[in-house]
Amino acid sequence: MAESSRIPVSLEFFPPKTPEGADKLRLVRQQLYGMQPEFCSVTFGAGGSTQEGTFNTVRDILAEGVNAASHFSCVGATKATVRAQLAALKAMGVKRLVALRGDLPSGYGMGGEFHYASDLVAFIRAETGNDFFIEVAAYPEIHPQAKSPASDLQAFAAKVRAGANSAITQYFYNADAYFRFVEDVDALGLDVPVVPGIMPITSSTQLMRFSDASGAEIPRWIRLRLQSFGDDVASIKSFGLDVVTDLCEQLRAGGAPALHFYTMNQSVATLALCDRLGLAPRLQ
Repeated sequence: MAESSRIPVSLEFFPPKTPEGADKLRLVRQQLYGMQPEFCSVTFGAGGSTQEGTFNTVRDILAEGVNAASHFSCVGATKATVRAQLAALKAMGVKRLVALRGDLPSGYGMGGEFHYASDLVAFIRAETGNDFFIEVAAYPEIHPQAKSPASDLQAFAAKVRAGANSAITQYFYNADAYFRFVEDVDALGLDVPVVPGIMPITSSTQLMRFSDASGAEIPRWIRLRLQSFGDDVASIKSFGLDVVTDLCEQLRAGGAPALHFYTMNQSVATLALCDRLGLAPRLQ
């Protein structure tokens, strides 16, 4: 593939909980940096529970010479805490944020001064001008807590109008859902790139658990094929690689602006996908 037609990629990691996990993630990042990611994002736990780990991982990525985007959730936050966190990130050299409402911790009331991600985006813009490039979340298959598809689209529009630069989607396996969402966004006159989030398939049980929790649909034919493999991990991974490669090809052919990989702090599946797509690093 010609370098000029190379679709940009970005990578998502979660903050490790142990020193051993941190060492392993450093190795994984080095294996993936050959793909020349546009940026690497680091997730935030429910209610900001992993904030220290998030910021430490962001700091490590920046020290490795790669652009880092910090996830930034506002559930339970106050304007004062958000202001302090923005100052800390700016001082670290962070130029990109993934602004989210965030998940409510178990047994936690709404609380805080921000009720929606659009409130957070507007506050970041008011406080910091254009210091940060702001990503927001998009849900081609509708947010699981949305009252209706129309209200979900309006919630997305509110984030864009509040000042978001770009969006990253929840993962999906139905390209039509993505293309329809992009059409709906265009029809509202929202000039914002919508980058598909890509989840490699490496484990049947893990994928089912994630999807049940997040509202991401696993098409019936994929679910049944995965179930038919039982504990045959090699077949699950081979089938998953075929399915997700085909999805990425459809997205690229349909004009997706970039691909954002949910790595789950692993390198093998993402590298295999990118090798199939002609995006992996080539040995000299």
